[in-house]
Amino acid sequence: MKSLEKASYNAAFSHIYVEKEIIDHPNTIEILSRFPKAVKIEISRYNEIFSRSNQSFIIQKKSPALILAKKYGKFLFEGAPVCQDFGNEHFYYTTCVMNCIYDCEYCFLQGMYDSANIVVFVNLEDYFAEIEKLLAIHPMYLSISYDTDLLSLEQKLGFAQKWCRFTKAHSDLTIEIRTKSANNKAIEVLTPSKNIILAWTLSSETVQEAYEHKTPPLMQRLSCIKKALEKGFQVRICFDPILYSKDWLSSFEEMVEKTFTEIPATKIHDASIGVFRISRDYLKRMRKNRTDSVIVHYPYEYDNGVYHYGSHLSHLMTSSACDILKKYIPDEKIFVWN
Repeated sequence: MKSLEKASYNAAFSHIYVEKEIIDHPNTIEILSRFPKAVKIEISRYNEIFSRSNQSFIIQKKSPALILAKKYGKFLFEGAPVCQDFGNEHFYYTTCVMNCIYDCEYCFLQGMYDSANIVVFVNLEDYFAEIEKLLAIHPMYLSISYDTDLLSLEQKLGFAQKWCRFTKAHSDLTIEIRTKSANNKAIEVLTPSKNIILAWTLSSETVQEAYEHKTPPLMQRLSCIKKALEKGFQVRICFDPILYSKDWLSSFEEMVEKTFTEIPATKIHDASIGVFRISRDYLKRMRKNRTDSVIVHYPYEYDNGVYHYGSHLSHLMTSSACDILKKYIPDEKIFVWN
């Protein structure tokens, strides 16, 4: 039965929808050249496909389509309160790709979007122009990979290279590229710079196997981190979100020990710790999509629009995790979110 179910789905990106307005854009042409066998379908606007009614996020995750579009309106957003600014005064994020190839049960994207298809805004030049306007006023710290995993898509899109080239030319801009990937080929083609931070989210093997579907396991991520460090990249490690279970602490300690057995702690730029938290509206949609998920249906506490483990348990988890992490990384390099 499982083999029949698997065979009933097309491969990821077997169908690519392209807005007519950007069909001749250089990035569109470049991306399409990497999918010679895909079915290409012209559309007027991406939301005809992405925002249509009666979609199933879970079913689409099995074989997502790719949608190439042009971004309009606002390109940069001030960092949300639930995100860490790492001590940066002018913290922003941007979305040039919507959705991720991975399928983590706790991911907020399934609460944000009705569709699991991946939207790529090809007009990066407009993003860069908006950034330069703000840089004329003040420096900027910019996360470019919150709503996707750019590094995992690098062989398909090539966007990380374009962002890195732009950032290297602007010393008052710092970008963070967050990832769960083990994409060694992407590391090979990227050039390090002091204002480019590659940030890996790490999870215990128990969490990865149970809840982070399609993601590479811990040891593969660590191998990729090691390559990035050897090449000279600034590397951040994110233990976020930490998920509660009866043995979460022992699993976390084992993960941290493995991490710093494989990679030199002295070369890490900094680290973050955070427990799972999610907005009320997102969790409502996630519970509708994942009726059998232990993580999604945990009895969280609620206040100020956010579901979380409660102040006592959250503080206990982050303080315990910090005590373990401080054996390897100085306290001033650890950023915590309860």
